[in-house]
Amino acid sequence: MKCFDIELKKEYTFLGEGDKNPTVTAYLPYNLKEMGRADQKRPCMVICPGGAYATVSERESEPVALKFLNLGFNVFVVNYSVAPHRYPTQLLEVAATFELIYENVDAWNCDTDKIGIIGFSAGGHLAAHYSNAYNCDAVRAVFKNSKQPNFTVLGYPVISADKAIAHQGSFINLLGQYPEGEKAAEFSCECLVSQNSPKAFIWHTVGDNAVPVQNSLVYANALAKSGVPFALHIYPYGQHGLSTVDYLTNNDCDLDSKNEYAAEWLVDLAKWLKIEEII
Repeated sequence: MKCFDIELKKEYTFLGEGDKNPTVTAYLPYNLKEMGRADQKRPCMVICPGGAYATVSERESEPVALKFLNLGFNVFVVNYSVAPHRYPTQLLEVAATFELIYENVDAWNCDTDKIGIIGFSAGGHLAAHYSNAYNCDAVRAVFKNSKQPNFTVLGYPVISADKAIAHQGSFINLLGQYPEGEKAAEFSCECLVSQNSPKAFIWHTVGDNAVPVQNSLVYANALAKSGVPFALHIYPYGQHGLSTVDYLTNNDCDLDSKNEYAAEWLVDLAKWLKIEEII
């Protein structure tokens, strides 16, 4: 396997002004020549870790990447800029990651019909936002042929700026102030869904006290109204930020037998990926 970091500001100088240094960590498995797979094209997963747009979570980075490597993916973890860097910085950095994948399709053995994006918490907002606004004016002003993901995976995502269910700190970190009125709708991903939105796998826990489960419910409802296929898994127990729901990404005191429900998200996702003919 090749594993290397890409400095986005070296590839796209306009992304690196000031002290920004966004990077993408690429994990590229070697093809097995002895099994006749020298030219195998792999599905790709772009990972957006959480962190309330204030930091980029380590436990939602490499540990998640390793799970997708095991499923046969090329994996790209976006270490995107956070506060005080504001929108559209993060959206542009994700767009840049997709550009890199398309520019290196052959060298990296990428299947461009199977490129997905996964996000957790505020990274889930970034993933859902990009999935629906990849071609917005802010992105197209820089990347004229910006690419949409083929599918979206969301783990306990921040979705809505509706104050009744919002994780308000994420929006303040993203924008510098809380969005009100029409601005709130602009950054509420459920309001951006259309019949052209990517199919999605969504999971959340009822016990999430940081990002209410209603965030996943309103996104799923928007997909349903638009006729977009999705899988929604709501597990009864588990705190926010479970990531892979194991001892690699959680302290011993954070896991108990009730978390076994949420640990099934990876099993459920693998089934969905097979049904959708992604793996």
